[in-house]
Amino acid sequence: MIVGTAGHIDHGKTTLVKALTGVDADRLPEEKARGITLDLGYAYAAQADDSVLGFIDVPGHEKLIHNMLAGATGIDFVLLVVAADDGPMPQTREHLELLGLLGLNHGAVALTKCDAVDAARVAAARSEIAALLAGTPLEGSPVFALSATTGEGVAELRRHLEATAEEHVPRDSAGRFRLAIDRCFTLSGIGTVVTGTAFSGRLDAGDTAIIAPAGRDGLKARVKSLHVQDRPSQQGQAGDRCALALAGDFEKKDIERGMWLVDPAAARPLTRFQAEIHVPVTQPALKHWTPVHVHLGAADITGRVALLEGDLLAPGATALAEILLDRETLAVRGDRFVLRDASAQRSIGGGGVLDCFPPSRHKRSPARLALLAALRDDDPAASLRLLAEQSVAGVDLGRFAANWNLTADAAAALWPAVDLRVVITGELQIGFATAGWQALGGRLLAAVATEHERAPDMVGVERERLRRLTLPTLERAAFDALVAELLAAGQLAASRAWLHLPAHKASLAAADRDLFAVLKPLLDAQPFGPPRVRDIAKASGTAEEVVRQLFRRVARAGDIYPVALDHYFTADAVSQLAALVAGLNGEQGAVRAADLRDRIGGGRKVAIHILEFFDRIGYTRRVRDEHVLRGGGSGHAWLDN
Repeated sequence: MIVGTAGHIDHGKTTLVKALTGVDADRLPEEKARGITLDLGYAYAAQADDSVLGFIDVPGHEKLIHNMLAGATGIDFVLLVVAADDGPMPQTREHLELLGLLGLNHGAVALTKCDAVDAARVAAARSEIAALLAGTPLEGSPVFALSATTGEGVAELRRHLEATAEEHVPRDSAGRFRLAIDRCFTLSGIGTVVTGTAFSGRLDAGDTAIIAPAGRDGLKARVKSLHVQDRPSQQGQAGDRCALALAGDFEKKDIERGMWLVDPAAARPLTRFQAEIHVPVTQPALKHWTPVHVHLGAADITGRVALLEGDLLAPGATALAEILLDRETLAVRGDRFVLRDASAQRSIGGGGVLDCFPPSRHKRSPARLALLAALRDDDPAASLRLLAEQSVAGVDLGRFAANWNLTADAAAALWPAVDLRVVITGELQIGFATAGWQALGGRLLAAVATEHERAPDMVGVERERLRRLTLPTLERAAFDALVAELLAAGQLAASRAWLHLPAHKASLAAADRDLFAVLKPLLDAQPFGPPRVRDIAKASGTAEEVVRQLFRRVARAGDIYPVALDHYFTADAVSQLAALVAGLNGEQGAVRAADLRDRIGGGRKVAIHILEFFDRIGYTRRVRDEHVLRGGGSGHAWLDN
């Protein structure tokens, strides 16, 4: 269990920690010289059962709230310190308010300096504390009157902390490892060391982790060794105070408080998130677009609050909002944060993260607000069901898992529990509600039927065009999976590159068939570099416009393809070219124009036109100067029938 102190400056927090543990948590020379705590201090006390009780001692000065918050996010139990002579003071009240915003609701009160006052003053201070705690998460917490300098009452507090630690339920270690870095230093013979509280997951010595945000991909680090609660250990997990010796291509100056050490899969920096926020009754109303300091993990980041429900959040009220940050950080659903004003003088609100990957549009729509409301539920299945129902184009399950900090195993168990139809392509996983998937199939078939009515002389619809007609935002992999199911069910048919309803047949007029039979040998003579319309017209003595209109009608019937402007290839030639492209992809992972030119002969310009045609119909996709087969397989079967 991690105990965190809180309270006004000079109320004896550090002295009390020393009395409880024997450790002076003030480690900086300036702290010892001035007798005040400036930064976070740490102390540990071994227990009878060989466990360790950890303490985070925070500064009490009003100008050091940012340091206090960096430590408060990692504690399990609050030790509120109030001096008997002063009673509750401004920072006592502010610290208490901050702890409530962070969701900390277990604690005790140490009434210090009782040796300096009489019994009447101690009794009065108790009454003041009871009034202070009324209506807060710490209402009813035990109060221990003591003197850290004489030791009177310290043993009783220590016994209470030890008994509480025995009953303390450790944090759930599910999820990917995340540790909020609050210190970084170097030790001779060891190297770079970072410390912090683990928010989730487990990490072993020898594991690889990422320090983020830091550059494009973060800093890759190997854990050489670690200490947990000030003891050597092979593993750290959620709730532990950890010190980790790291090895990697970085220096101490590259790491600072506020960064995270995380499982590589959890390194997803963000600059905005949506959340539920609360304004304490003691603070003024919060306006839309208010500039703020956001304290999340161990970080202090400036940003703004965009309210999603109205333009003003009244004191004591709670609402949904989007937090926009001026620099990157990491977060997951459930992380707590505190908002301070632009001058960092007042704590004006706080709350919990709901969605780390919010949409850029329709943020205030009823459907979006309903989803955010569902995200308040600690069961991810509830929000996933609603999200899948809302998402016609499917849910990015990788992002969903990252938002909830789910491991791969936990995510794999969740998808079937919610009855999702999951499409996997590479690292992308897209989930569809069963009803939504069936509705997509209906939309696709309806689009095909509409096209048959519009152009009955066409054999069908090209795949990429049909995807856009069905749903432009639908991922190609999901579209291909949908088509495959409809083909297997006999609801859809394929003829070369065309998709059509099984009963649909396209045919040419007899005159067109006869003229095309005369002209087709000119195309067959050079299948991979056939003459253009004007050359065919000249060679055959047919009017150029007559050839052009004929070829357009023949292309609609599916016997030739317009690879470029006025440049038609036969269906057989396109099928052979598709097989060549698939073969080159299999050999070298991608195709360049020069590769295809070398296989078919002719000029590079023709090869470029062919590859651009395959991109256009959705057979390949362009990646810089290369063309990659969609789906990564042989892929040309649909051009062969």
